[in-house]
Amino acid sequence: MNHITITPENKCSHCPGTKCCQYVTQQIDTPKKKDDFQLMLWQISHANVEFYKDEDGWFLMFITPCQQLQNDGGCGIYEERPDICREYSNDYCEFDSPAEEGFELYFRTYDELIIYCRKRFKKWDKKLKKMEKAN
Repeated sequence: MNHITITPENKCSHCPGTKCCQYVTQQIDTPKKKDDFQLMLWQISHANVEFYKDEDGWFLMFITPCQQLQNDGGCGIYEERPDICREYSNDYCEFDSPAEEGFELYFRTYDELIIYCRKRFKKWDKKLKKMEKAN
């Protein structure tokens, strides 16, 4: 039986689904007000949009594979890849442990986020009920 030693140099070629190349994240300001969460609810209502909070803060995440990703998991523009790809360290990455394990909060759907909003803001639905009464 052949035993392959996984190292940072060969790890990507053994990663099922090339996990780190399947999404894009953007750090966002910490949401504090209802209006911040209203915007997030609108965003997460779109396909392949998620949010998470980890030790570094809040992030908007788009689940979308890199268009340069080849069928074998390699990078089609490896020699010209952007600096963010060059600077990425896979010493300890999603091959080793899912990123979700480090999330303090993780919202994949509108329903998950609205439940959080209603718990965080006890009067979340009050404005909605006022609008319904006015009509």
